[in-house]
Order: sequence, then structure tokens, then C-alpha cells
Amino acid sequence: MDGFNGGVLRPGALSLPAGVERYFVPGAGALALRLFAGDGLRVVDAEGGQAAEIAAFGANGKCDAALLGAKAGKGEGIKKMLAQNNGGNGVGDGVGDGCERLRAALAENGCDIGGVRSVCALGEGGQAGEDARFTSAADGVTVVVAAPGEDMPAHGGGMPPTQLTVFIERAEKNKTTNGEPPLPEPLAEPLQDFRIGKMTARAYTVRAGEWIQIMDVCGRQCSDFQAFAAADLERGKECCVDVTASRTLAGRAYPQPGLRAKYYDHNFRPLVEVVQDSCLRHDAFGLACSAKYYENMGYPGHINCSDNFNGALSSFGVSPRRGWTSMNFFFNNALCPETHAVECGEPWSRPGDYVLLRALEDLVCVSSACPDDIDAANGWNPTDIHVRAYAPGLRARRSIMFRKRADAEAEMTKNTGFAPRTEKLTRRFTEYNGYWLPASYTASGAVSEYWACREKAAVMDLSPLRKFEVLGEGAEALLQMCVTRDIRRLSDGQVVYTAMCYDTGTMLDDGTVFRLGANNFRWIGGCDHGGEWLRKQAAENGLDVRIKTSTEQLHNVAVQGPLSREILGEVIWTCPEQPSIAELGWFRFAVGRLHNENGTAVVVSRTGYTGELGFEVFCHPKDAPEVWDAVMKAGEPRGMLPLGLDALDMLRVEAGLIFAGCEFDDQTDPFEAGIGFAVPKKKQDDYTGKAALEKRREHPQRKLVGLELESKEMAVHGDGVFVGRHQVGVVTSSVRSPVLSKNLALCRVAAEHATVGAKVEVGKLDGHQKRLSAAVVPFPFYDPQKTRVR
Repeated sequence: MDGFNGGVLRPGALSLPAGVERYFVPGAGALALRLFAGDGLRVVDAEGGQAAEIAAFGANGKCDAALLGAKAGKGEGIKKMLAQNNGGNGVGDGVGDGCERLRAALAENGCDIGGVRSVCALGEGGQAGEDARFTSAADGVTVVVAAPGEDMPAHGGGMPPTQLTVFIERAEKNKTTNGEPPLPEPLAEPLQDFRIGKMTARAYTVRAGEWIQIMDVCGRQCSDFQAFAAADLERGKECCVDVTASRTLAGRAYPQPGLRAKYYDHNFRPLVEVVQDSCLRHDAFGLACSAKYYENMGYPGHINCSDNFNGALSSFGVSPRRGWTSMNFFFNNALCPETHAVECGEPWSRPGDYVLLRALEDLVCVSSACPDDIDAANGWNPTDIHVRAYAPGLRARRSIMFRKRADAEAEMTKNTGFAPRTEKLTRRFTEYNGYWLPASYTASGAVSEYWACREKAAVMDLSPLRKFEVLGEGAEALLQMCVTRDIRRLSDGQVVYTAMCYDTGTMLDDGTVFRLGANNFRWIGGCDHGGEWLRKQAAENGLDVRIKTSTEQLHNVAVQGPLSREILGEVIWTCPEQPSIAELGWFRFAVGRLHNENGTAVVVSRTGYTGELGFEVFCHPKDAPEVWDAVMKAGEPRGMLPLGLDALDMLRVEAGLIFAGCEFDDQTDPFEAGIGFAVPKKKQDDYTGKAALEKRREHPQRKLVGLELESKEMAVHGDGVFVGRHQVGVVTSSVRSPVLSKNLALCRVAAEHATVGAKVEVGKLDGHQKRLSAAVVPFPFYDPQKTRVR
């Protein structure tokens, strides 16, 4: 958000006026919406350069642009999407069924898709923020909004299709939603679909294998959930979800916000499985609210969830209880770190946020819309909860919510283009940047994967790295003013590692800049803010440049290790004017193809994150399985293994490579993050943060150093580093080094204690009751002269 209006800022709350709805159309995708007479439609090109097509179908099913006061053009994008067998990045969950769902939505509304004719609303030459506006002339108009585009070549030279934002302003505010935010579309045809009114509860039954979707209708509303094995109730036994047993089986030492993958009864029998969660902030350790809570607060007789549960469950013969244990969805409760007292805050849930469960037994369930209106638990305003149940045949992939920024639409975690291969090799995945990545592989494990990279070769999926195409006459000038390295010194085919800083000199992100041509660059970083920052700076400085998100057009694997050059030399063909794999220098890249001049297009860079000789291979997601197969075919006979994030963390700490949220954040400058080399003194041109960085260079307060621990016990991220009782630093990352047989850590420490050889102690427990002796040592710990990677 920009500016300050003097009030409470709630970027996550429902911030649109009543009757205004917001939707997103993914690049190369489409969305079907329903309009009524007088409804306004606004389509916005957020990034610029993205065409928009619109088709309108009347109640009679005929396509007629006049329904929006427009004339049909020659757009072919929607027609092509409807003719495709799958949808790529289209409507839906991003797994390839977009166009199928679009066709189904149009068929349900009786639309004649054979006669589709599109309005070309926005052109490819448009600027970021340009929009097109229409008004519906009739009731029951089905509108398709599409963001057409072709796949971007891996070597650039084309505009990647990017997202459109769609706003609908309803002429009659309550026409479609009774003044409430619209609920998410059903995941399938519901078996049950009911509302739990505010301050009430309802019991219901589901069969084994069925799905339960519990939704917060208006946002910031909590819901308690409990489930009983139906067979036990028939025998007079009350066996329900036991959150303490579930937490213990998950290996948690104490309660903490969030959900476990499965929830068990006290006999350790799993009753429900959590499959999707769009909120991520829940309390599963407190009781449902009870009469006693309100009595103690001075509100005798207050409605409460425990009594509501008793009433709802009485028809199933369940004995009443004064306080019910439960899974507390959307509650923002936590333990105070000092006193371990339960603290309460406003829920994080937004309108439409949900939890999706799968029943593992025939169950009797009960859900509430919590009546707490005396504190922040429901934002002082209890509202409704909505429940849907689905048949076992529902296809729902395991996913959690990811938001690129506080006011962005929630996106569920996605699979990378390499998932069809990695999913066959492991079930241990972890979320990173909105994607699922392997943590380790079943047949090897993290330590074996580590040694494969150090001694032979390893391949790892790093597709979630954020990619942005920076294109136009002002591209070089923009990057020169936004990153610390001197971009004017960059040759075509060269890559440079750099920092991107705020005006305070603290870091927004680190990443690499690829120069593809005179006016063509690619920024690859760790977060979405980098692209947004570049776009903002371009607008403020009047530069003729486009910044287009290409993350979903470019997925990549890293091939690292002593044999990586030999492996890729067998796989990658390059044309004569491009360097071969054998000729490719450090921080250079080449445009190539798999096997021969007619093979799949790729870009190969001599970069990596392991401290070993290595490369990264970039391709379109649809080509990812083919790239994986080719690399594995050449690498497996040489001992190459797939490598997950657990092993990668060992490798990068040994190599002294930094990671966002550990070694740096927006309060840390590049010198404190250990990458002062990325801030050259000789860069003459001004850039964001330059003045602040020059001061910080001369007067450093903290430095990143290596620590070698004398004990066998490891330090962990966040441990304090002490000299006597004085805390002088904090551990940012740690590793038990297989190759060095030592416990190592990276530490941000006061400059006065950063001298090599300085003795410090890592604090455990409260920081003072237990200490681990350590000494400041040079880093990188492994191959400090970088001879192997060179």
C-alpha cells in the first residue's frame, strides 16, 4: 500500500466497496463471469503489454458483443482456448484443466461456443495499469475474459503472457451475494451445502473418503470443529479428535499455531486428514469457548461454542461437556514466549478462506460459528461459517495458501514442471515460494544426496525462483539505478550476482541479472517484490521499459557437482556462435537445445548455489519432464542423484551462500549479509541506496562471520551469540558439515567481535543456562578460494 490515510490499514480485509468484486485472469488463461443489467466490467493490465479479449453471451446462448456496448473484433485467443485439450495456466487450479472447466462453465449457461467472437479490449502495446470498461445491457450475460498469449521462448525475445485483473461493479448491490463476499466456487458437486449462522453450531455426518470444506464467509471469523468415529458412537463409545495426541504424534513439543497433516483420537487412530488450507493461521490447542470463560470475563449467560456443541450433538447421544476440545479453525491464538499464557489476536482469515479435510472414517462432525464478541477472536463481529461436503471422487491436491503480497489474491501451492518426475521419487515435499519442492528423496536421503553433489553430480528443482523479463530502451538504465552492480559493464551472454536495495541501503532481494541483448535483461531473484519494485521505479522515472513476470514460463533445474560439465556436455547442443558447455565460463550463459539443433530449446547458465562446479538449465514447464529425463539418462550412470532442499541447505551453508530470511531481510544491508563484494566502489552512476551504502561501508555495525563450534551439539537459526552476558550477535544458519566433520554456523555479529579467532558462545535454553563454545573463522568454510566452482 502507498500513503497513509490516518486510519487503520487493513490490506488483508475486504477492502472493496459493497457490490464490487475482484477476479484475476492468469496469463494464457480465461475466466467466465455472470453479469446483470447495468453491471460495470473493468479489465486492468497490471504489468503492461498484455492483450485482453472479451466475449459476451446472452441468455439465449448467442455470442453478441453489443451486450457490452462493443463491437466484435478479430481476436482468436478465446476461440483457440476453447479448442484446446487442456488449459495450461487457464482457469482453475493450474494443473492443466483450465479450458475444460471454461467449456463446462459456458455449457452450464447454455452458451454457443461454436459462434464465439471476441472483443479486443487491450493491446499488446499497452502500459502497466491501462484498463478497458464496459457495461452490461441485459440480465444473465455470461462474459469470458481472456489473457491470450503464446509460450515465451526460454532464451527470451518474446513477451510472456501475464495476469489481468477484473473488477465487477454490481448495479444492484445484493443481486448475487446478498451483500456478502462471494463464496469460492464449489470444488465439485456438493453432497451437502449449508450455512452455520453466526453464534450457532451444527452437527452433520460424512462417510469415509468424503471431503469437508469449512469456509469463513466474511473473514476474521473462527470455527471450532470436532469429529467422532460413527461406529464407536453406535457402540456407546465417544472417541473424538484429540488435539494433544495429534500434536504429540507429530513430534511437537508444545502447542503452536497451524494445522497438522492428520488428526487422531486418543487411541492414535486417524480420523481426518488436512489436505488444503488457505489461511495457515489456526489454534489447535485451546478449548472451544465455554460458559466459564465468559463468566470470568463478566458476561454470565453468554452464548458459547461448548454449549452449542452440546445442543448440536445431543441427537447423536453424545454426552454434554462443560468445555470441548476441538480443532480451532481460523483462531489467531498463540503462546506468549515468556509466560506461555494464551494470547488472542484478530484472525488472519479473509473472506472465502477455507480448510479442506478428508474423512478417514465414517464420522459424526460438528462445526461452529464462534459467538465470541467480547475480544479480538472474531474481530468483535461474529459472522457465518459455510460447510460443503463432497464425494470421495473429488480430485484435490495437497496445497496451502501463498500470497505474493498482503492484498493479493490467495494462490494455492503449485507443482513445478518437473513434478511428474520428482513425485515418483519422493513423498517428502515442502512449500517454497508457493510451489512444492522435494525435501529429500526416498531412495537416497539428504546425506547421500549431499555427497553425490560434492563427489559426482546432483540435479535439483529450483523452479520457484522468481523471473522477470526487463525489456525496452530503458531496460539498462532501470537496472543500473535499481541494483548495486554496474550493469553497463555486462556483456551479452553474461550473468552478474547483485543486491537490490531500498534507499536506506537495506536489502529488498538478492539475485542475478542475465543480459540477453542490448535492451533485453532477465532478473532472477527470490521474491515477487523485485519485479514490483522495478515496475514502480520505471514509472516514477519515466523510463520506456516493461517488466513482465515470467516465473510460470521458465522452470529450471540446477545440475551441480564435479561431473556436471561432463553430463551436460552430453545433453546440450549449442550453435556455433554460442559457447559450448565445455567453453561456458563462470557466470556466463548459452542458448542451446537438447541433443541437437532440432531439440527442445533451453538456456544453460554456469551458476549455482552449492559451491561446486555447476550449471542451471531453464526451459518452459511443458518441456520440464523431457529435460529431467535427458539429464538423468546422462547422469545416473555417472552416479548422479536427485537432490532436495535438506541437502541443498548443507551445501550452501558450507559454501557461505546467503538465504533470505536467514542472512538478510529488509533491515540488513549487503555488508551485514556477507555480500559486500556485490557493492563495488567503482560504480559511478547513482542507484537506489548508494548514499546510505557508502556510509554503511565506512561505519559497519555488524558483520556476517563464520563460527566453528567446539561441541557436538548444533546451533540453530535464532540462537543468541554471547561474550559473557552481553549478546553480540545471532546465528543465521547452521549445519553439521559432512565433509569437514564439524558443526558450523553463519552468524551476524557486532563488528567489534568479528575478528577471526575471536572466542564467543552460542546460548541455549534462555541463552545463559547453557552455552556452546565457538570461535570466529573465515568463510566460506568449504573451498574458500572457490577453486572448484571456477
